Amino acid sequence: MEFGLKGQLCRGRAALLFVLLAAPGVAVAQTDEIQVYDAAIAEPGVFNLMIHTNFTPIGRKAASYPGGIIPDQSVNGAVEWAYGVTDWFEQGLYMPVWSPYSQERGGSINGFKIRELFVRPHAKDHTFFYGVNFEFSVNYHYWEPKRFTSEVRPIVGLHLHKVDFIFNPIVDTDYTGGFGNLEFVPATRVAYNWNDRWAVAAEEYSDIGPLRHFLPVGDQFHEVWAVVDHNSKIVNIEAGVGVGVTGGSDKLTFKLMVSRDLNSK
Repeated sequence: MEFGLKGQLCRGRAALLFVLLAAPGVAVAQTDEIQVYDAAIAEPGVFNLMIHTNFTPIGRKAASYPGGIIPDQSVNGAVEWAYGVTDWFEQGLYMPVWSPYSQERGGSINGFKIRELFVRPHAKDHTFFYGVNFEFSVNYHYWEPKRFTSEVRPIVGLHLHKVDFIFNPIVDTDYTGGFGNLEFVPATRVAYNWNDRWAVAAEEYSDIGPLRHFLPVGDQFHEVWAVVDHNSKIVNIEAGVGVGVTGGSDKLTFKLMVSRDLNSK
């Protein structure tokens, strides 16, 4: 691997992965970001700001657990701050995670997340790229049923000229119940890059259930998305529309992500 540091950092990341995988998953709750990670990170010394906004005009009519936010007609999102530490490590902070509007609650602040993203350096320049992202969340009860949750997001992908294939086999945990209760929530993206500024993509987001016993297909969460990306010197934009294809999904969701570097090297 090309992370540049050896020994302690490699062992530390392996130990962290073991700790997370030794604890189990969480039921479907809300989503502050709808994104497939492609192992791109901010350059060393550069701060990046991304605003995530998701609107579900036709969603699940009841909360996933007592006291939770009702997805139908809700607006959810996060302000994501990122800093490029090295060419293989980016530190991130989501604060606030929030719902500008949801039924029976109005607007709410829902907590914050810290993330550590490790990737193959200069991933966009390689045919095969990889990485892993760790997220640690502190939640309000109406956002997640547990106060503390985490995510492990492996990243694997291929840049094949104008076409990208990316897979994030994500697992979520709320630190209760054992390995078999890890929630499997994979995300996939196939993109066509018209040029350096424009791309179109098909994405799929799922919640299949705990590893010990996947949910029946009709109860799983599966959404397919049409997405367009536009990059410029001023701002980068990703927008899309998602359609649920199973009974456990939201029927229609829109997303908008706007980002830009706040400084340069």
